[in-house]
Amino acid sequence: MAGAPTSAPNEEAELKKKRRSPYAQVAALPFRLGVKGRPEILLVTSRETRRWIIPKGWPMPGRKDHRAAEREAYEEAGLKGQIGKKAVGKYRYDKRLGDGSTVACAVKVFPLEVSDERKRWPEKKQRRRRWYRPAEAADLVNERDLQKLLLSFGAEIDRG
Repeated sequence: MAGAPTSAPNEEAELKKKRRSPYAQVAALPFRLGVKGRPEILLVTSRETRRWIIPKGWPMPGRKDHRAAEREAYEEAGLKGQIGKKAVGKYRYDKRLGDGSTVACAVKVFPLEVSDERKRWPEKKQRRRRWYRPAEAADLVNERDLQKLLLSFGAEIDRG
């Protein structure tokens, strides 16, 4: 029948939409009060590109998101501490896959007040870790939304 709508364009649009939909990830935002009670944020390097990032990963079946973020902080940076149950924000980035393609990821960020830095941890040989003032940390990460989150979180802690 001429002029009748077909479902093919709608199905194709749905598939494209699903490909653009971000995958959910969780992250820890490791912080401490350093010299003179000023906030510091710990960054780690990514394994492949060596960019500065916060510890993050995929949600874990059977674990609440904040607990999965806490686990990532230990595995990637050897950190232990008090993880917040409530996310302090979120950001998006494009994750590069092994085949060179990318997928969009939306990352929920949970605060981790660090009380212990282990000398040995699972990914120690693959990453570096370092403490920075919030403004320095923001300058080092590539994701615009993460930069804003680091600055606002640092200001919030500084106010007490």
